[in-house]
Amino acid sequence: MGTFFVLAEIGNLNGGEPMQVEALVDTGALHTMIPESVSEFLHMEHEAHQEFELADGELVAYPVGGARIKIMERSMICPVIFGPEDQYIVGATTLETLGFAVDPTEEKLVNLNPRQARPV
Repeated sequence: MGTFFVLAEIGNLNGGEPMQVEALVDTGALHTMIPESVSEFLHMEHEAHQEFELADGELVAYPVGGARIKIMERSMICPVIFGPEDQYIVGATTLETLGFAVDPTEEKLVNLNPRQARPV
């Protein structure tokens, strides 16, 4: 699949002014990732530290929490990883939560067909 970017707003669950960022859409990533410095700037709470396996098999630990994420006028609370600088990634959980699927040919987000959604 080709990669593409979307404009997203990241906000603190307790309110305040959100930050608009350009984020890479990555359906291979489970959660959305933003730099830890952004979480500090927006005064976001770190709920826990979790280990994650990178594509190369390396295990890393990052703080995690929740954020209000808005993409194309859809806004929901989603889990977020607070990671390294310059890492703005929209993962599969956020896409599904907001009701989006990826059209890899057109490299854009499309409405998720409810019949395609699979219960956990």
